Amino acid sequence: MRITSFGAAREVTGSCHRIEVGGLTLLVDCGLIQGDRDADERNRAPFPFEPSDVDYVLLTHGHLDHCGRLPLLAKRGFRGKILATEGTRDVAELILLDSAHLQTEDAARRRRRARRTGGSADPPLHTVQDVTELMERFAVPVRYNRPLELATKMSITFRDAGHVLGSSFVRIDARGEGRSVVFSGDLGQHVVADPAPLEGCDLVVSESTYGDRNHRTVEASVDEFGAIVEEALRRGGNVVIPTFALERAQDVLFHLGELIARGVVQRAPVFLDSPLAINITRLYRRHHEILDPLLRARFDAGDDPFHFDGVEFTRTARESQEINDLRGVIILAGSGMCQGGRVMHHLRHNLGRPESAVVIVGYQARGTRGRRLVDGAEAVRIHGRDLAVRASIHTVGGFSAHADQNGLLGWLAPCRGKRALLVHGEDEALEALSERLSEALSIRAEIAERGRPLQI
Repeated sequence: MRITSFGAAREVTGSCHRIEVGGLTLLVDCGLIQGDRDADERNRAPFPFEPSDVDYVLLTHGHLDHCGRLPLLAKRGFRGKILATEGTRDVAELILLDSAHLQTEDAARRRRRARRTGGSADPPLHTVQDVTELMERFAVPVRYNRPLELATKMSITFRDAGHVLGSSFVRIDARGEGRSVVFSGDLGQHVVADPAPLEGCDLVVSESTYGDRNHRTVEASVDEFGAIVEEALRRGGNVVIPTFALERAQDVLFHLGELIARGVVQRAPVFLDSPLAINITRLYRRHHEILDPLLRARFDAGDDPFHFDGVEFTRTARESQEINDLRGVIILAGSGMCQGGRVMHHLRHNLGRPESAVVIVGYQARGTRGRRLVDGAEAVRIHGRDLAVRASIHTVGGFSAHADQNGLLGWLAPCRGKRALLVHGEDEALEALSERLSEALSIRAEIAERGRPLQI
């Protein structure tokens, strides 16, 4: 069995790992590179392998940094099957269609600028038609904990990763070679169920996003979040929460509802200003049987924990624009790293207001506007203008859907004395986790390098 990482190697986005085993070529994920200055160029570059050689893609979950280059893979020759849970398939379709619309709009703007200057413009990475054709490559959805035979003496098993709706970690058992490997995907827990336990194997390919730190407890983070929101509302300001449409929006909505019900946060209009997040929230209702037991029970009782008094789901651009005239409101909008989308308009109208607050509740990749806000930038550029940052900026890390260092150590404990390949992390996180795995669990951890094969 040979494993080669072509993405998420010493970086957080662009997950893509090739496995050559039992006469088959598999990919675990095929994600979009995000945040880097050269991200668009890297996303458009030829794949460092032949797409037509790939027999199966094992898709761990529907985040864009794990599925975003799948349409391009198919356009360039992939004719195999994509294996994923039903929840992941449904989420990926929405995420990819949204991405196609945004890319098509961006390409149209580039063409208009190019016409004025006599230059040329790149087409979108993928279109709605590309996504529609890609969805035909999804096989019958796999079910958690049920081994699927891919070849003689080789099976794969998807288990719940507890990260987002439908997310999985994947075990590959190559019985003919006497080897087993697990790909963690992304691990975490909030409104979905906790991650399933890991069973012993020869190698774990593990995410390392927060391998160098521990989160505050969820309870402490929710209390901190409530205090920030209440203080901004008391000042008469707005609260802008850049949110990822998948998981973070639902998580924040749930906790806001609880805080308001308890009287910790005063009643105020709450806007979920993201058509994609609205659609994904509907998926959470549809697949509520795989949510946290508490939420599952509430849905079964006819109580929607994501839709409480005062919440408005704003689909149209006009509804979104009308929020700009309001004060004392809470706004959840994408994109989660402040790189585009409706949150840009809300930042433009609120960053200059000392009474307002921006609450960062998710990971911010290097090079993103969200990362610059977290790092204390005095001004950021939005819609061609440099805007002074006068609003208070807050980071609440406990909402992360990624496991922290202790969470990763606990999950990896059954592989004490075995091997790990660390991916999906920045250098500091990778190195810190590698050291802790060696000290605490005697795990021989190696940091993946892009394009370097590992034989097991």
